[in-house]
Amino acid sequence: MRKLLFLALVLTVQLAAAQKSALTPMDVAMIKNVGSAVMSEDGSKIAYTVSEPADPTKENSMASMKLWLYDVKNAAALPFVTTGSVRGVAFRPKYNTITFLAKRAGDSGSCLYEIPVTGGEALKIHTHSTSISSYEWSSDGSKLVFLAEEKNDKSSKLPYTPIIFEENLALTRAFIAAPGEVATEITTVAGQCYAAHWSPDSQKIAIAAAPTALVDDSYMKQVISIVDASTLQVKSTVSHQAKLGSIVWNHDSKSIAFISGADIHDPAAECLFVADIMNSKPKNILPEFKGKIEKIDWADDKTIRFIASEGVYCTLATVGSNGKGMQKSIDKGNLIFTDFSTATNGALAMVGSSATHPAELFLFDGNATKKLTDSNPWLNEKLLGSQDIVTYKAKDGLELQGILILPVDYKKGTKYPMITVVHGGPESHYNNGWLTGYSTPGHSGAAAGYAVFYPNYRGSTGRGVSFSKSSQGDPAGKEFDDIVDGIDFLIDKGIVDKSKVGVTGGSYGGYATAWMSTKYTDRFAAGVMFVGISNNISKWGTSDIPEEMYYVHELNHIYDDYDFYLKRSPIYYAGQAKTPLLIAAGAGDTRVDPGQSKELYRHIKTRTQTPVRLVLYPGEGHGNRNATARFDYNIRLMQWFDTYLMKSDGAIPPAEIQPE
Repeated sequence: MRKLLFLALVLTVQLAAAQKSALTPMDVAMIKNVGSAVMSEDGSKIAYTVSEPADPTKENSMASMKLWLYDVKNAAALPFVTTGSVRGVAFRPKYNTITFLAKRAGDSGSCLYEIPVTGGEALKIHTHSTSISSYEWSSDGSKLVFLAEEKNDKSSKLPYTPIIFEENLALTRAFIAAPGEVATEITTVAGQCYAAHWSPDSQKIAIAAAPTALVDDSYMKQVISIVDASTLQVKSTVSHQAKLGSIVWNHDSKSIAFISGADIHDPAAECLFVADIMNSKPKNILPEFKGKIEKIDWADDKTIRFIASEGVYCTLATVGSNGKGMQKSIDKGNLIFTDFSTATNGALAMVGSSATHPAELFLFDGNATKKLTDSNPWLNEKLLGSQDIVTYKAKDGLELQGILILPVDYKKGTKYPMITVVHGGPESHYNNGWLTGYSTPGHSGAAAGYAVFYPNYRGSTGRGVSFSKSSQGDPAGKEFDDIVDGIDFLIDKGIVDKSKVGVTGGSYGGYATAWMSTKYTDRFAAGVMFVGISNNISKWGTSDIPEEMYYVHELNHIYDDYDFYLKRSPIYYAGQAKTPLLIAAGAGDTRVDPGQSKELYRHIKTRTQTPVRLVLYPGEGHGNRNATARFDYNIRLMQWFDTYLMKSDGAIPPAEIQPE
């Protein structure tokens, strides 16, 4: 009898698996994500946003964000604002209302709307001459500080107006106002404003600003100014030369905590600093922390709560403002959290994903996390591969981490084709969360029979400042050798077919893809390069971040050693390229000019007989934002790998895609 029951159970499991279907490009295009979460002060409600993608076969537009309200006591999720798209959601202090930014019919730009927590119609309560980009309420809800772009009143007397490159850029400025009243500009803080935060006593405002609106300045030259809210005069500045992240006031209104790079050469804002507002010298309170601080808030006057990446994991912890007494509430679990909001009772609303589901809403009560939403229930009917953490050593002995998603039908001893997905930055990393998107095959690749590998090569974040800096001055050197070492590790494990390895990535990951498809061409059977770099010399002259590249990546100027940077460029090796390469780029990309894609295409096209195709996306920049453009790229990416890693004839795919 027991044997019969066991066999029946096995057959039931096998039947359930057989009824599941593969994750398709259309599935990926329609995935919803919880975007942000804000908890009411008393912890009874959570306002959160959910992305709703457009149907890519009908509309090439960005996903809209809908406002939902979660009632904690009744465990009920209520759709709250489902028309249009909202952002900047907040509970208005003392008013029992929720406010948000939206552009509705008749609005010339984004305006501030308000809706009672009990429901009803959202009413517009504040407008500006230009779109409001962000805002924050004073502690009593009577005033707001907001950011908006300057109004451009300049007009040409001619019927045609040229663009003066990097001149006359409109600045985003900080304003203060009571809702519905004429706003006052905070003129004492010069330049481009990126953030503005009230102190808890509503007497001061912390404003982060850079001298100009140039992207380089946003990375390398932001300074925090402390402004008197009544006189609008600058009381002090907190100057720290490094990339700047989020800023939060202490409850006592006398100090701030902020996320920043350790110094101007730190590739990422990854360290936790505390500064007395009257003492301009901030202190890095966790200088030896081997991770990346992602999100911060004050738990009390002397304690900071934070989310951090540690390797491929996520940690939730508290630490004293002096850097002592760290205590971890969540230590390297299976969930990857990206946002949290705290109530006075200590409960946290959190946004997190896992290996098997995209971002959802969670509640943390101090002891355990509870998943509150399921935005994509249909995913339960899809085939997902097993996702595991891989640890391996580079040739020089450095220990590295990566993530491997196995094919859904994986059988030990069978060798599979593999798609290697390389992250950009390189100051970025892959966490062990949801890794499937329009440009990252993930579970859709696993369902199609691929192993999918995500290496965190040297220079990645999540392992401390020293590791983030470990690739500096050596572009395409050991950092990309690390990727090949990881592939060799998986080949040696008997998982991967050595003759069927593909590579893809965007931005710096696109640079890696181009490098693997030219310099390491004997190792890769197919490549898909997205918004990638092919010529370091021309890239420097056409990118919007030449100074950032110098300070946190190269540590040398390209014009001091043209030969070195040319030989670290994929075009230098394009003549030997044998890897079929699909190249894609946004036609309006200012970070990596589409000329980088054109150069590599032209070199391979004229110097070899290797299959190569260039796809440009009008209206897109450094990565596709709109539904059809994303859908198109996802289909082309998978079609390219299917052609050169799965099929035997190797004929270049047709230029026109077939959505079905």
